[in-house]
Amino acid sequence: MSDTKKPDNIVFNQETQKYDASLKPYATNVGAPAIKVTENVTWKNKNVHKANQQIKAKYLELKAEYEKMMAELEYNNLVYNAKFSFQPIIGDTYHLYRDKKRQPFLSIIAPEQCDFDFIGSFYLNSEHIWKRIDEEVIGQDLITNE
Repeated sequence: MSDTKKPDNIVFNQETQKYDASLKPYATNVGAPAIKVTENVTWKNKNVHKANQQIKAKYLELKAEYEKMMAELEYNNLVYNAKFSFQPIIGDTYHLYRDKKRQPFLSIIAPEQCDFDFIGSFYLNSEHIWKRIDEEVIGQDLITNE
């Protein structure tokens, strides 16, 4: 053994040239208690399960929000592609009907005042987005009324 190299059981810092066993955060002598690795498999499994549940819940929230946005997009496309001969006013409510050729048209006449094939009532908000205000036809296809 060379003079510069200390035995493995002696804690000597080569950089500072000092014995620093008392400064270590772990036991350094042979008589010290053994370092035992704690079993954390149950903790991992429990928290993996919790994390997966939380991520799945967030996914379902995002999916529901996406479906709501897609329905709003469908409503907007339906109303904007409907026939109407006036300029809708922001903040007013309009009613969407089907004519005899099954083509959608927009009207200011309420469903209880006429006998047209009613699709739904819509509100034009300040962002020029049509919001469905009646939800009595939930689950029906807007185009085919099935």
